Amino acid sequence: MNKAVFLDRDGTLIEERDYLRRPEEVVIFPGVGPSLRRLQEAGFCLFVVSNQSGVGRGYFTLDDVDLVNRHLLAELARESVRFTKIYIAPEAPDVPSRGRKPSPRFLFDARDEFGLDLSESFMVGDKLIDLECGWNAGVKKSILVRTGYGAECERAVPEKISRAAIVNDLATAADFILNEG
Repeated sequence: MNKAVFLDRDGTLIEERDYLRRPEEVVIFPGVGPSLRRLQEAGFCLFVVSNQSGVGRGYFTLDDVDLVNRHLLAELARESVRFTKIYIAPEAPDVPSRGRKPSPRFLFDARDEFGLDLSESFMVGDKLIDLECGWNAGVKKSILVRTGYGAECERAVPEKISRAAIVNDLATAADFILNEG
């Protein structure tokens, strides 16, 4: 069985923007490329799992999301990083959704499609719903990064995130994963 790292996109890999819709607005956090490459070289499959409620709210389209994701993939490919798959939940929060985090559905889909061992995999994100997604799927550890909304989440709901590893950024998350995985 393969192991994986599931990553939230906005606030984890790239700077949080209100309803990011244009590739030119993408700002990748420092150290993301080398950190992902280290995980990949250690045998982890990389996945993005992202709620994109701006689609369901009518702020932008799935094509806009695809353009942003293709730009992100191209930028990270320059550092020899490749993602196995990107999962997007485009529904608004008040609309039923198969995969919207904290649902573990996309992690289960990845497990089934790519032969992953979720008990040896990790979820990394900047919100409680990211951590819950990992816990709901039975990953080895959910990791909160303090980038994006992470520091705010840490202050607001410390009792709810006590099971998570809490780190400053993706580089320190990668260090944690490589030491644990």
